[in-house]
Amino acid sequence: MIVEHFLKWIETASASERAAAAAALARAFINGDLSTEDRLAADAALTFLLDDPSVKVRMALAEVLSMSRAAPAHVIGGLAADQPEVAELVLARSPLLTDGDLIDRVRIGESKAQCIIADRPVVSMSVSAAIAETGDASACVILLKNVGADIAELSFKRITERFGGVASVREALIADRRLPAECRHELLMRLGEALMDSPLIRAVFSGERAGRVLKDVWLKASVTLVDRTLTSEFPALVEHLRLHGDLTPRFLLRALAYGKVDFFCAALVALTGQNHERVCSLVTNGTDNALFALLRRAGLPDRTHIVIQAALEMWRDVARGKRVAGAQEASWLMLDKLGDDGSDLAAMLKAVHLEVMRENSRGHALAMRAA
Repeated sequence: MIVEHFLKWIETASASERAAAAAALARAFINGDLSTEDRLAADAALTFLLDDPSVKVRMALAEVLSMSRAAPAHVIGGLAADQPEVAELVLARSPLLTDGDLIDRVRIGESKAQCIIADRPVVSMSVSAAIAETGDASACVILLKNVGADIAELSFKRITERFGGVASVREALIADRRLPAECRHELLMRLGEALMDSPLIRAVFSGERAGRVLKDVWLKASVTLVDRTLTSEFPALVEHLRLHGDLTPRFLLRALAYGKVDFFCAALVALTGQNHERVCSLVTNGTDNALFALLRRAGLPDRTHIVIQAALEMWRDVARGKRVAGAQEASWLMLDKLGDDGSDLAAMLKAVHLEVMRENSRGHALAMRAA
Protein backbone atom coordinates (compact mmCIF):
# COMPACT_ATOMS: atom_id res chain seq x y z
CA MET A 1 0.00 0.00 0.00
CA ILE A 2 2.86 2.40 0.79
CA VAL A 3 4.31 1.97 -2.68
CA GLU A 4 0.89 2.41 -4.30
CA HIS A 5 0.48 5.74 -2.49
CA PHE A 6 4.01 6.68 -3.61
CA LEU A 7 3.16 6.06 -7.28
CA LYS A 8 0.08 8.28 -6.99
CA TRP A 9 2.00 10.97 -5.11
CA ILE A 10 4.78 11.33 -7.70
CA GLU A 11 2.22 12.41 -10.31
CA THR A 12 2.01 15.83 -8.64
CA ALA A 13 5.35 16.05 -6.79
CA SER A 14 8.20 18.29 -7.98
CA ALA A 15 11.38 16.85 -9.49
CA SER A 16 13.36 17.50 -6.30
CA GLU A 17 10.69 15.83 -4.18
CA ARG A 18 10.55 12.85 -6.53
CA ALA A 19 14.35 12.52 -6.44
CA ALA A 20 14.42 12.47 -2.62
CA ALA A 21 11.59 9.95 -2.49
CA ALA A 22 13.23 7.76 -5.16
CA ALA A 23 16.47 7.68 -3.14
CA ALA A 24 14.56 6.73 0.02
CA LEU A 25 12.70 3.94 -1.79
CA ALA A 26 15.94 2.62 -3.31
CA ARG A 27 17.64 2.57 0.11
CA ALA A 28 14.70 0.72 1.64
CA PHE A 29 14.89 -1.84 -1.17
CA ILE A 30 18.60 -2.62 -0.85
CA ASN A 31 18.52 -2.55 2.97
CA GLY A 32 15.80 -5.21 3.09
CA ASP A 33 13.42 -3.04 5.12
CA LEU A 34 10.34 -4.08 3.11
CA SER A 35 7.95 -7.00 3.36
CA THR A 36 7.87 -9.44 0.45
CA GLU A 37 4.74 -7.80 -0.94
CA ASP A 38 6.13 -4.29 -0.60
CA ARG A 39 9.45 -5.42 -2.06
CA LEU A 40 7.74 -6.64 -5.23
CA ALA A 41 5.83 -3.38 -5.43
CA ALA A 42 9.03 -1.37 -4.83
CA ASP A 43 10.74 -3.27 -7.65
CA ALA A 44 7.91 -2.22 -9.96
CA ALA A 45 8.12 1.38 -8.71
CA LEU A 46 11.90 1.56 -9.27
CA THR A 47 11.40 0.23 -12.78
CA PHE A 48 8.70 2.87 -13.34
CA LEU A 49 11.11 5.60 -12.17
CA LEU A 50 13.57 4.69 -14.93
CA ASP A 51 11.24 6.59 -17.26
CA ASP A 52 10.96 9.68 -15.06
CA PRO A 53 11.49 12.77 -17.26
CA SER A 54 13.80 14.40 -14.70
CA VAL A 55 17.47 13.43 -14.74
CA LYS A 56 17.58 14.32 -11.02
CA VAL A 57 15.34 11.37 -10.23
CA ARG A 58 17.31 8.88 -12.27
CA MET A 59 20.57 10.26 -10.86
CA ALA A 60 19.23 9.73 -7.33
CA LEU A 61 18.50 6.10 -8.17
CA ALA A 62 21.98 5.63 -9.64
CA GLU A 63 23.72 7.12 -6.61
CA VAL A 64 21.96 4.76 -4.20
CA LEU A 65 21.88 1.57 -6.29
CA SER A 66 25.19 1.72 -8.15
CA MET A 67 27.35 0.04 -5.49
CA SER A 68 24.84 -2.49 -4.15
CA ARG A 69 24.63 -6.18 -5.03
CA ALA A 70 21.02 -6.13 -3.81
CA ALA A 71 19.87 -3.68 -6.48
CA PRO A 72 17.46 -5.00 -9.15
CA ALA A 73 19.61 -6.10 -12.10
CA HIS A 74 17.14 -4.80 -14.69
CA VAL A 75 17.11 -1.37 -13.05
CA ILE A 76 20.92 -1.28 -13.08
CA GLY A 77 20.84 -2.23 -16.76
CA GLY A 78 18.41 0.58 -17.51
CA LEU A 79 20.52 3.14 -15.64
CA ALA A 80 23.67 1.96 -17.45
CA ALA A 81 21.97 2.76 -20.76
CA ASP A 82 20.78 6.20 -19.59
CA GLN A 83 22.31 9.52 -20.57
CA PRO A 84 26.01 9.93 -19.65
CA GLU A 85 25.78 11.63 -16.25
CA VAL A 86 23.46 8.88 -14.98
CA ALA A 87 25.17 5.95 -16.71
CA GLU A 88 28.64 6.98 -15.52
CA LEU A 89 27.88 6.20 -11.87
CA VAL A 90 26.65 2.71 -12.69
CA LEU A 91 29.33 1.90 -15.26
CA ALA A 92 32.05 2.93 -12.84
CA ARG A 93 30.82 1.16 -9.73
CA SER A 94 28.11 -1.45 -10.14
CA PRO A 95 29.15 -5.01 -9.25
CA LEU A 96 26.06 -6.34 -11.04
CA LEU A 97 27.21 -5.44 -14.55
CA THR A 98 28.53 -8.53 -16.31
CA ASP A 99 31.42 -8.58 -18.75
CA GLY A 100 28.82 -8.85 -21.51
CA ASP A 101 27.08 -5.68 -20.27
CA LEU A 102 30.36 -3.76 -20.16
CA ILE A 103 31.50 -5.03 -23.57
CA ASP A 104 28.20 -3.93 -25.11
CA ARG A 105 28.72 -0.42 -23.72
CA VAL A 106 32.31 -0.32 -25.00
CA ARG A 107 31.22 -1.36 -28.50
CA ILE A 108 28.61 1.39 -28.67
CA GLY A 109 31.62 3.65 -29.05
CA GLU A 110 30.89 6.48 -26.60
CA SER A 111 34.30 7.74 -25.46
CA LYS A 112 33.32 8.81 -21.92
CA ALA A 113 31.68 5.45 -21.20
CA GLN A 114 34.71 3.59 -22.57
CA CYS A 115 37.04 5.60 -20.34
CA ILE A 116 34.92 4.96 -17.24
CA ILE A 117 34.81 1.21 -17.90
CA ALA A 118 38.57 1.15 -18.52
CA ASP A 119 39.06 2.75 -15.09
CA ARG A 120 36.94 0.27 -13.08
CA PRO A 121 38.81 -1.26 -10.10
CA VAL A 122 38.85 -4.63 -11.86
CA VAL A 123 38.75 -5.03 -15.64
CA SER A 124 38.63 -8.58 -16.98
CA MET A 125 40.69 -9.82 -19.91
CA SER A 126 37.62 -9.94 -22.17
CA VAL A 127 36.59 -6.36 -21.36
CA SER A 128 40.19 -5.22 -21.88
CA ALA A 129 40.14 -6.95 -25.27
CA ALA A 130 36.98 -5.06 -26.25
CA ILE A 131 38.59 -1.75 -25.30
CA ALA A 132 41.76 -2.68 -27.22
CA GLU A 133 39.69 -3.49 -30.32
CA THR A 134 37.07 -0.73 -30.30
CA GLY A 135 37.99 1.79 -27.60
CA ASP A 136 39.41 5.17 -28.51
CA ALA A 137 42.94 6.32 -27.66
CA SER A 138 41.93 7.94 -24.36
CA ALA A 139 40.25 4.75 -23.14
CA CYS A 140 43.31 2.71 -24.06
CA VAL A 141 45.60 5.04 -22.09
CA ILE A 142 43.38 4.71 -19.01
CA LEU A 143 43.26 0.93 -19.43
CA LEU A 144 47.07 0.70 -19.64
CA LYS A 145 47.48 2.78 -16.48
CA ASN A 146 44.92 0.71 -14.55
CA VAL A 147 46.75 -1.79 -12.33
CA GLY A 148 43.49 -3.71 -11.91
CA ALA A 149 43.17 -4.40 -15.64
CA ASP A 150 43.99 -7.89 -16.91
CA ILE A 151 45.38 -7.32 -20.42
CA ALA A 152 46.23 -10.18 -22.78
CA GLU A 153 49.32 -10.13 -25.00
CA LEU A 154 47.09 -9.93 -28.09
CA SER A 155 45.37 -6.84 -26.67
CA PHE A 156 48.73 -5.12 -26.18
CA LYS A 157 49.51 -5.88 -29.83
CA ARG A 158 46.16 -4.49 -31.02
CA ILE A 159 46.63 -1.26 -29.05
CA THR A 160 50.13 -0.95 -30.51
CA GLU A 161 48.82 -1.52 -34.04
CA ARG A 162 45.92 0.92 -33.66
CA PHE A 163 47.52 3.72 -31.64
CA GLY A 164 51.30 3.22 -31.76
CA GLY A 165 51.56 6.56 -33.54
CA VAL A 166 49.71 8.45 -30.78
CA ALA A 167 52.20 9.91 -28.30
CA SER A 168 50.05 9.48 -25.16
CA VAL A 169 49.30 5.83 -25.95
CA ARG A 170 52.91 5.13 -26.91
CA GLU A 171 54.10 6.56 -23.59
CA ALA A 172 51.62 4.46 -21.59
CA LEU A 173 52.57 1.31 -23.51
CA ILE A 174 56.30 1.77 -23.00
CA ALA A 175 55.80 2.39 -19.26
CA ASP A 176 53.91 -0.91 -18.85
CA ARG A 177 56.21 -3.73 -17.73
CA ARG A 178 53.78 -6.28 -19.17
CA LEU A 179 54.24 -5.04 -22.74
CA PRO A 180 55.50 -7.84 -25.02
CA ALA A 181 59.00 -7.36 -26.41
CA GLU A 182 57.91 -7.24 -30.06
CA CYS A 183 55.50 -4.41 -29.20
CA ARG A 184 58.36 -2.41 -27.65
CA HIS A 185 60.39 -2.84 -30.81
CA GLU A 186 57.40 -1.84 -32.95
CA LEU A 187 56.96 1.32 -30.87
CA LEU A 188 60.63 2.24 -31.29
CA MET A 189 60.20 1.90 -35.04
CA ARG A 190 57.03 4.03 -34.96
CA LEU A 191 58.85 6.68 -32.95
CA GLY A 192 61.68 6.70 -35.49
CA GLU A 193 59.19 7.16 -38.32
CA ALA A 194 57.54 10.03 -36.45
CA LEU A 195 60.91 11.73 -35.94
CA MET A 196 61.81 11.29 -39.61
CA ASP A 197 58.60 13.11 -40.53
CA SER A 198 59.29 15.93 -38.05
CA PRO A 199 59.72 19.34 -39.76
CA LEU A 200 62.51 20.16 -37.26
CA ILE A 201 64.53 17.05 -38.15
CA ARG A 202 64.02 17.70 -41.85
CA ALA A 203 65.13 21.30 -41.47
CA VAL A 204 68.29 20.51 -39.47
CA PHE A 205 69.49 17.34 -41.23
CA SER A 206 69.59 16.10 -44.79
CA GLY A 207 67.66 12.90 -45.49
CA GLU A 208 70.78 10.71 -45.33
CA ARG A 209 72.16 12.44 -42.23
CA ALA A 210 68.77 12.23 -40.48
CA GLY A 211 68.66 8.51 -41.19
CA ARG A 212 72.09 8.00 -39.59
CA VAL A 213 71.19 10.09 -36.53
CA LEU A 214 67.95 8.21 -35.98
CA LYS A 215 69.71 4.89 -36.43
CA ASP A 216 72.15 5.88 -33.68
CA VAL A 217 69.24 6.93 -31.46
CA TRP A 218 67.57 3.57 -32.06
CA LEU A 219 70.79 1.73 -31.14
CA LYS A 220 70.98 3.66 -27.86
CA ALA A 221 67.37 2.81 -27.11
CA SER A 222 68.06 -0.85 -27.83
CA VAL A 223 69.66 -1.41 -24.42
CA THR A 224 66.56 -0.03 -22.72
CA LEU A 225 64.49 -2.31 -24.95
CA VAL A 226 66.43 -5.35 -23.73
CA ASP A 227 66.33 -4.13 -20.10
CA ARG A 228 62.54 -3.88 -20.17
CA THR A 229 62.10 -7.35 -21.66
CA LEU A 230 61.69 -10.42 -19.47
CA THR A 231 64.35 -13.09 -20.02
CA SER A 232 61.60 -15.53 -20.99
CA GLU A 233 60.62 -13.17 -23.83
CA PHE A 234 64.14 -12.83 -25.29
CA PRO A 235 63.48 -15.46 -28.02
CA ALA A 236 60.40 -13.53 -29.19
CA LEU A 237 62.30 -10.24 -29.22
CA VAL A 238 65.23 -11.81 -31.09
CA GLU A 239 62.92 -13.25 -33.73
CA HIS A 240 61.13 -9.92 -34.13
CA LEU A 241 64.46 -8.09 -34.55
CA ARG A 242 65.70 -10.70 -37.01
CA LEU A 243 62.58 -10.46 -39.19
CA HIS A 244 62.96 -6.67 -39.34
CA GLY A 245 66.67 -6.85 -40.17
CA ASP A 246 67.72 -5.24 -36.89
CA LEU A 247 69.69 -8.15 -35.39
CA THR A 248 72.96 -6.74 -36.70
CA PRO A 249 76.55 -7.08 -35.43
CA ARG A 250 76.36 -3.46 -34.22
CA PHE A 251 73.25 -4.22 -32.20
CA LEU A 252 74.73 -7.39 -30.69
CA LEU A 253 78.07 -5.81 -29.81
CA ARG A 254 76.35 -2.87 -28.18
CA ALA A 255 74.19 -5.21 -26.09
CA LEU A 256 77.27 -7.20 -25.10
CA ALA A 257 79.15 -4.04 -24.13
CA TYR A 258 76.36 -3.33 -21.64
CA GLY A 259 76.58 -6.86 -20.24
CA LYS A 260 73.42 -8.30 -21.82
CA VAL A 261 74.94 -11.79 -22.00
CA ASP A 262 71.62 -13.65 -21.64
CA PHE A 263 70.19 -11.71 -24.57
CA PHE A 264 73.36 -12.36 -26.59
CA CYS A 265 72.90 -16.11 -25.95
CA ALA A 266 69.28 -15.94 -27.11
CA ALA A 267 70.44 -14.22 -30.31
CA LEU A 268 73.06 -16.91 -30.97
CA VAL A 269 70.43 -19.62 -30.48
CA ALA A 270 68.28 -18.04 -33.19
CA LEU A 271 71.20 -17.37 -35.56
CA THR A 272 72.83 -20.80 -35.26
CA GLY A 273 69.88 -23.13 -34.71
CA GLN A 274 71.71 -24.70 -31.75
CA ASN A 275 69.78 -25.50 -28.58
CA HIS A 276 69.85 -23.02 -25.71
CA GLU A 277 71.77 -25.24 -23.28
CA ARG A 278 74.63 -25.84 -25.73
CA VAL A 279 74.94 -22.18 -26.68
CA CYS A 280 74.96 -21.04 -23.04
CA SER A 281 77.58 -23.67 -22.20
CA LEU A 282 79.88 -22.49 -25.01
CA VAL A 283 79.38 -18.82 -24.13
CA THR A 284 80.05 -19.26 -20.42
CA ASN A 285 82.60 -22.09 -20.33
CA GLY A 286 83.57 -23.03 -23.89
CA THR A 287 87.07 -22.91 -25.34
CA ASP A 288 88.02 -20.06 -27.64
CA ASN A 289 87.99 -22.33 -30.70
CA ALA A 290 84.53 -23.68 -29.87
CA LEU A 291 83.24 -20.14 -29.31
CA PHE A 292 84.71 -18.90 -32.60
CA ALA A 293 83.08 -21.82 -34.44
CA LEU A 294 79.74 -20.85 -32.90
CA LEU A 295 80.17 -17.20 -33.92
CA ARG A 296 81.06 -18.22 -37.49
CA ARG A 297 77.93 -20.35 -37.63
CA ALA A 298 75.94 -17.32 -36.46
CA GLY A 299 77.29 -15.36 -39.41
CA LEU A 300 79.12 -12.76 -37.36
CA PRO A 301 82.14 -11.16 -39.10
CA ASP A 302 85.49 -12.77 -38.27
CA ARG A 303 86.96 -9.51 -36.99
CA THR A 304 84.30 -9.39 -34.26
CA HIS A 305 85.15 -12.81 -32.82
CA ILE A 306 88.10 -11.77 -30.67
CA VAL A 307 86.15 -8.69 -29.58
CA ILE A 308 83.24 -10.84 -28.40
CA GLN A 309 85.59 -13.35 -26.76
CA ALA A 310 87.29 -10.59 -24.75
CA ALA A 311 83.98 -9.09 -23.62
CA LEU A 312 82.58 -12.47 -22.58
CA GLU A 313 85.74 -13.26 -20.63
CA MET A 314 85.45 -9.97 -18.77
CA TRP A 315 81.77 -10.49 -17.93
CA ARG A 316 82.55 -14.06 -16.74
CA ASP A 317 85.14 -12.65 -14.31
CA VAL A 318 82.63 -10.07 -13.08
CA ALA A 319 79.98 -12.76 -12.52
CA ARG A 320 82.47 -14.88 -10.55
CA GLY A 321 83.55 -11.97 -8.38
CA LYS A 322 87.07 -11.91 -9.78
CA ARG A 323 86.77 -8.43 -11.21
CA VAL A 324 84.88 -5.19 -10.70
CA ALA A 325 83.98 -3.70 -14.06
CA GLY A 326 81.08 -2.39 -16.11
CA ALA A 327 80.11 -1.09 -19.52
CA GLN A 328 82.87 1.55 -19.46
CA GLU A 329 85.60 -1.09 -19.12
CA ALA A 330 83.88 -3.54 -21.50
CA SER A 331 83.50 -1.00 -24.31
CA TRP A 332 87.14 0.10 -23.95
CA LEU A 333 88.36 -3.50 -23.99
CA MET A 334 86.24 -4.31 -27.06
CA LEU A 335 87.46 -1.20 -28.89
CA ASP A 336 91.06 -2.08 -28.06
CA LYS A 337 90.63 -5.58 -29.49
CA LEU A 338 88.87 -4.32 -32.62
CA GLY A 339 91.22 -1.43 -33.24
CA ASP A 340 90.07 2.09 -34.02
CA ASP A 341 89.89 1.42 -37.75
CA GLY A 342 87.26 4.01 -38.58
CA SER A 343 84.58 1.37 -39.12
CA ASP A 344 80.96 1.66 -37.98
CA LEU A 345 81.64 -0.92 -35.27
CA ALA A 346 84.60 1.03 -33.91
CA ALA A 347 82.61 4.28 -33.96
CA MET A 348 79.75 2.60 -32.11
CA LEU A 349 82.02 1.16 -29.40
CA LYS A 350 83.77 4.50 -28.96
CA ALA A 351 80.38 6.20 -28.62
CA VAL A 352 79.30 3.65 -26.00
CA HIS A 353 82.51 4.22 -24.05
CA LEU A 354 82.05 8.00 -24.04
CA GLU A 355 78.35 7.71 -23.13
CA VAL A 356 79.09 5.51 -20.13
CA MET A 357 81.99 7.72 -19.03
CA ARG A 358 79.68 10.74 -19.04
CA GLU A 359 77.00 8.84 -17.11
CA ASN A 360 79.51 7.61 -14.53
CA SER A 361 81.07 11.06 -14.12
CA ARG A 362 77.66 12.67 -13.75
CA GLY A 363 76.68 10.09 -11.13
CA HIS A 364 79.93 10.65 -9.23
CA ALA A 365 79.39 14.42 -9.25
CA LEU A 366 75.82 14.07 -7.98
CA ALA A 367 76.98 11.71 -5.23
CA MET A 368 79.64 14.21 -4.09
CA ARG A 369 77.10 17.04 -4.11
CA ALA A 370 74.68 14.97 -2.01
CA ALA A 371 77.39 14.00 0.53
